Amino acid sequence: MKPTIYSRIADALDYTGEVLILLAKTVYWCKTAFKNLKPIAKQMLEMGVYTLPITSLMSLFTGMVLALQTGTELSKYHIEHLIGSIVSASMCREMGPVLTGLIVAGRVGASMTAELGTMQVSEEIDALKTLAINPVKYLVMPRFLACIIMLPILVIYSDCVGMAGGFIVSKFQIGVDTTTYLDSIKNFLTIKDIYSGLVKAFVFGIVISIISCYQGFRTRGGAEGVGKSTTASVVISFLLIIVFDYFLTRMFFQKS
Repeated sequence: MKPTIYSRIADALDYTGEVLILLAKTVYWCKTAFKNLKPIAKQMLEMGVYTLPITSLMSLFTGMVLALQTGTELSKYHIEHLIGSIVSASMCREMGPVLTGLIVAGRVGASMTAELGTMQVSEEIDALKTLAINPVKYLVMPRFLACIIMLPILVIYSDCVGMAGGFIVSKFQIGVDTTTYLDSIKNFLTIKDIYSGLVKAFVFGIVISIISCYQGFRTRGGAEGVGKSTTASVVISFLLIIVFDYFLTRMFFQKS
């Protein structure tokens, strides 16, 4: 029987409700964080340190492209000294948090879903329940905390690397000297630009960790099911990152 629009809406509401329930349970079990520092540190290492190479490459060339595109146009009006302000604001407000979030969702989120999905289809999660070990406390909470801690740190790093990439292009291709570039950043970049990006990173960390873990828990159907859950996790995380980015940007920068 072909699903109707009403059944699709009902499925979407069920999905949203189950994800929110998982989020509430995860937040509740965060009270045990200090007793589980080792698994949290392990997840932080996986999400942070091992993601640095690809984040560095992405951020460097993003900053370089921003500087090249804006510098070429600004040079026509002899205001190329503003390149630093545009690159820094773009990286801190949008490019840093969004691109870093997408990378973490694609690399770390997929890994989390595949790992938990494999445990689900092999009945390892049922075995944890049999041993009176709460799967949310044992599996989800460390990944959740690691993600919301490491993603803002990665975004700060990404912003700095992006501005460094913009500086390279500005100095050696556009002809903007070092002092002018740095003064442009200092004079135009605001605290609001920085913390808005960090709030976005925090929200994206929640989205990525909860969606990835939820998809892993609902995996069915062996190896094929793991593949489908991993794909769904990445796609849903990508879409939610873009959607939340819009609403957070509107919240921070819409004129009253």
